Amino acid sequence: MGFSGIENKKDAQKIIDDCIKSPTRRVMTTNGGTMLAQYEKEYAKGVGICVCGEIDDNGQFYYDYMYPYVRGTEVSSYDDISVERHAEKESYAGVCDDTRVGVTMIFYLQDAASYVRVKNSDLLPIKGTSLSLSALSTEGKIYLPLDKNPTQVRQYEKAVSKRQHLVEAARTGDEDAMELLTLGDMDTYNIISNRLRDDDVLSLVDTYFMPYGVECDQYMIMAEILHVAHVSNSMTGEKQYVMKLTCNDIEFDLCINDEDLYGDPQAGRRFKGQIWLQGYINYPARSKRTGSK
Repeated sequence: MGFSGIENKKDAQKIIDDCIKSPTRRVMTTNGGTMLAQYEKEYAKGVGICVCGEIDDNGQFYYDYMYPYVRGTEVSSYDDISVERHAEKESYAGVCDDTRVGVTMIFYLQDAASYVRVKNSDLLPIKGTSLSLSALSTEGKIYLPLDKNPTQVRQYEKAVSKRQHLVEAARTGDEDAMELLTLGDMDTYNIISNRLRDDDVLSLVDTYFMPYGVECDQYMIMAEILHVAHVSNSMTGEKQYVMKLTCNDIEFDLCINDEDLYGDPQAGRRFKGQIWLQGYINYPARSKRTGSK
């Protein structure tokens, strides 16, 4: 995020004050008898700090928490989204079951104030919402791509499409689909186990997305790089990479500091690292895109 020099609360307070005094975007909404406020300040294109808190009757702002963010630029999923409040503060976690990933994606919800506004307006559930995912990373490596010919690419796309249909059928209780998925997983396991005797795992696995650590919104991923942008923090001057990635056919944006990335990121290569997954819900009023919800 370009704030590697922050060492104490005094340093953090300078950023908080800057966000409140000159925000790029400000959102306010009521929650019961409380006025919630959210101040966002971009320090690079799509990358910034969000400060959240409450405003009293006299207009005084009381800080609650802040978090770094990178805004997703693509619609990652049209699947159903559920949201739950964190126990310790007025922040939220989102849950999305997208069949392409293979695991339930849990993400930190950006723009919580807008969600609270929609929830308190008794508009939920809303049809036509979509999800834009993004991620932050503090450690990553760049790997060369796998050598795949056009025939292998077509075979992979066909296999992925077939598996997605089977997963969707299995969710509805189709026992034949469940059996085919189980047999397919066993075959894949046996093939990989045999090839690992002679080959490295990174030469066999193109992408993966799996939970990591004790935090439910952190993952270890291997993803293909689609696009790379080099940006700098307007306050500190520190450099970051903002990469558009695709992992299991899910597209999202990732931000990482230069000094935390090992290797030269280029389109077509792969990124491997630990991420903090974030998400932004696109409501129909904001987005012209439509989908099932």
